[in-house]
Amino acid sequence: MPPEQIPYWILISVLFSSLPLTPALATRLHQAALDLYRKDETVAPIVGDLAQGEVRSLGKDLILGTVGGPAFEADLETERGHGVVRFLLTRQGLELTGERPPEAALN
Repeated sequence: MPPEQIPYWILISVLFSSLPLTPALATRLHQAALDLYRKDETVAPIVGDLAQGEVRSLGKDLILGTVGGPAFEADLETERGHGVVRFLLTRQGLELTGERPPEAALN
């Protein structure tokens, strides 16, 4: 299923956000993180009307209750000021986008 057809709250799980997270910004963070995950890279720029900054892979998988997946952190400048968002790509979201979830999150 194409990511744009999946609700953002299934694709990412926000662990911490110092600023309000709109659906559009959450979707943009998902796109950047998924690109990093697919390419096995560590940093992706965020450039656009919603925010400026970068998303970094934290290089580890997290499990919080029944939700798990690879962890990321975004350092952003938005119209509301500077903010930090820590989130993970959910196992369910990875499966729905056709990606193989990380092994550590499968247990």
